[in-house]
Amino acid sequence: MRQTIRQWRIHLKPGLKLEDIAREVNPVLQGWINYYGRFYKSQMYPVLRHMNNALVQWARRKYKKLEIHKTRAENFLGNIAKREPKLFVHWKMGIKPTAG
Repeated sequence: MRQTIRQWRIHLKPGLKLEDIAREVNPVLQGWINYYGRFYKSQMYPVLRHMNNALVQWARRKYKKLEIHKTRAENFLGNIAKREPKLFVHWKMGIKPTAG
């Protein structure tokens, strides 16, 4: 699953909006959560955190002010997750980036 997230190469698509990324990945994430989350939920958390890390890398490439500040990028996404908790399916579960 982590390999699939890497293959999406989200961090190399700074031209996309966050909503576009959510539209692309949510069906796959929802399928993983439905299938694997039922029997081995604890193993889903590292995979979904990896997805958040991919989103942080995307934000660092899209917004130049976040480029050298990983923590600021995490806080940026965390604030978006607070405002729009249903944007990504794993954010609904409470697996959100940290907000400062």
